Amino acid sequence: MFRFQQFDIENSRAALKVGTDAVLLGASMSIPGTDALCALDIGTGTGVLALMAAQRIEAEGIREWKVTAIDIDKPSVDEAADNFARSKWAANLCAIHSSLSEYAARLRESERFGLIFSNPPYYDSSLRNPDAREAAARHTDNLSYREICSFAAERLTPAGRLEMILPSDQEKQLLRTAASFGLYASRLVRVSTTPTKPPRRLIAEFLRTRTSVNEEALVIGSDKYSGLVKDFLISAT
Repeated sequence: MFRFQQFDIENSRAALKVGTDAVLLGASMSIPGTDALCALDIGTGTGVLALMAAQRIEAEGIREWKVTAIDIDKPSVDEAADNFARSKWAANLCAIHSSLSEYAARLRESERFGLIFSNPPYYDSSLRNPDAREAAARHTDNLSYREICSFAAERLTPAGRLEMILPSDQEKQLLRTAASFGLYASRLVRVSTTPTKPPRRLIAEFLRTRTSVNEEALVIGSDKYSGLVKDFLISAT
């Protein structure tokens, strides 16, 4: 069990466990300032990102909101659903067992999201994990950032935003892919483990309109990092 300040995460059944990437994205992604918000978590795993989003949405004072979390792995969805049910935001969170393509096919034509976020798989041709469920969660066979960008281009509200975290070496291709779908970077956070090492992760925010890009650096363990995660404070038990 991982205990956060405002919620707990059971962390035994999901294909991917709670990790630094999800916490980084959950703590640093932008929450739209609006009266009502429909958000989508793609590849939810334990549901930690959706719960962090819920905490932050509530803190923003958004009156009407819902976070839908989807995952192709049934045990992960079941665990996320249990984690949601134990939280104080249970009425605003929904876990669905579905691939992104299946979920897109069942949406009404008018349904749109003001926020879409994902900690997606990023391995493609690398050595595959022998555990089939973990391989599916880590490799792009069933979900790629291209698929996420394509979905976001169709389903974001005009002022909506897409938030993802990926390895830094995928930055150029990610920006090209997003732009090909009419999505443009508005914020790029390059994450390093120490001040002297090159970035290893990229937190990227995309909008439908071109804008100046806010570029930031973040070092794990720095004062800036501590400030981001101070309202969540993970401890494992």
